[in-house]
Amino acid sequence: MTTVTHSLTDSATMLRRNLRRMLRYPSMTVMLIGMPVVFLLLFVYVFGGTLGNGIGGDGGRRAYIDYVTPGIILMGLAATAQGTAISVAMDMTEGIIDRFRTMAVWRPSILTGHVIGSVIQALLSIAVVIGVALAIGFRPDASPLEWLAALGLVTGFALALTWISVGLGLAAKTVENASNSPMILMLLPFFGSAFVPTDTMPTALRWFAEYQPFTPLTETLRGLLLGAPIGDSGVQAVAWCIGLTTAGYVWSVYKFSRTTN
Repeated sequence: MTTVTHSLTDSATMLRRNLRRMLRYPSMTVMLIGMPVVFLLLFVYVFGGTLGNGIGGDGGRRAYIDYVTPGIILMGLAATAQGTAISVAMDMTEGIIDRFRTMAVWRPSILTGHVIGSVIQALLSIAVVIGVALAIGFRPDASPLEWLAALGLVTGFALALTWISVGLGLAAKTVENASNSPMILMLLPFFGSAFVPTDTMPTALRWFAEYQPFTPLTETLRGLLLGAPIGDSGVQAVAWCIGLTTAGYVWSVYKFSRTTN
């Protein structure tokens, strides 16, 4: 067996392990998938009538469904990152890594299995969110090419958040710390254009909102799905995905190497 074949086989084994863990802990999977759905229904049916009148155009709840759904999609990716950090921290604190060190396991496959499994979980979560959004009135007019671009953008951002959350899980001393540290990722959409336009915010907050990663990603996804102007948000969104993925990967590999060597 060549080195490449060995690494692919070990990575596939670790991926199966993480997918089975999702089935073994259904409450966590349901919570991570259900949370963005709850936020979608909350913002549409509780706040949508009022917030929809402040976004311009015809306003109202019907317009707000289209406005808020791209933001909820990205928020769902951030929710999944919390589960990734918890899973990595469980591995690091419950002794399974020591067991792997005694076996002929390609060491990076442990992280590869977490990352691919989490991205799959994130895409399943997004499929559920889009399905619920369509059921309550979300009406995108994207072409097949624009849907494909939206899928690429969402997958790229899921990969970026997953690598960041792997680093958070490795850096956490306990599973409890790992469950709290990704909360900032879930709060960032509230300080961007996910729920209300940034030009309604105070100056300092508007400046932060316009330069944090969730805003260009939200605007790009909104533009792809609904035909809204994208401007330079597309370039910024791709740059954020590449930058966060690179930073998260380097950080995670560094922490993992120091922990397991």
